[in-house]
Amino acid sequence: MKNKKRKRTISYILNLSVVPVFCALFLLLIASSMTVTSTKTYDISRNRSLKAVNLVSKYKTPTVEIKKVDSFTEALKSAKTNPTTFNGKMTGYGPDCKGCGGGVSCIRYNVRNGNIYYNDKDYGKIRILAADKKIPCGTVIRVSNLRKYKDFYAIVLDRGGAIKGNLMDLLFVSESSVDIGRENVKYTVVRWGWNA
Repeated sequence: MKNKKRKRTISYILNLSVVPVFCALFLLLIASSMTVTSTKTYDISRNRSLKAVNLVSKYKTPTVEIKKVDSFTEALKSAKTNPTTFNGKMTGYGPDCKGCGGGVSCIRYNVRNGNIYYNDKDYGKIRILAADKKIPCGTVIRVSNLRKYKDFYAIVLDRGGAIKGNLMDLLFVSESSVDIGRENVKYTVVRWGWNA
């Protein structure tokens, strides 16, 4: 009688310990299938992100590789036909700067109201840049390595008398809100002008 009772007790304990183990394995299986992955849009050679699809359609090639160049002159030649990355300088300005009229020179667009973003049909809400006149209006550029800022996209909508070569000027709400000096950055041209 004692043996039967002991066997039942052992069987009961084993059944109880299997249930939690099974539940734990089940929960682990569910958790592993819910893995969140993040895709960096600039990794266009391997991921089919919205930005990558835009690049392929704009540059009309089945695959897109970003070409690294050493000078602004090379960037001007390459960026017309291929996404191009180059090093440059960045400064900041506000619509209330000396000589600024409160708009941008490429389109009729009021920036005095604190609107430092432009809603692009391909890239969405992106920052506004002033660039050299050799870079056409509507060019979209990815800005990297700017202190205090994560990488971001910006569109060339403005010009400036002192903005030449690889120097670009990032629009801020006002001159007093500019929080960058003259900084070294990396530019990647991902669209050359409006109709690239």
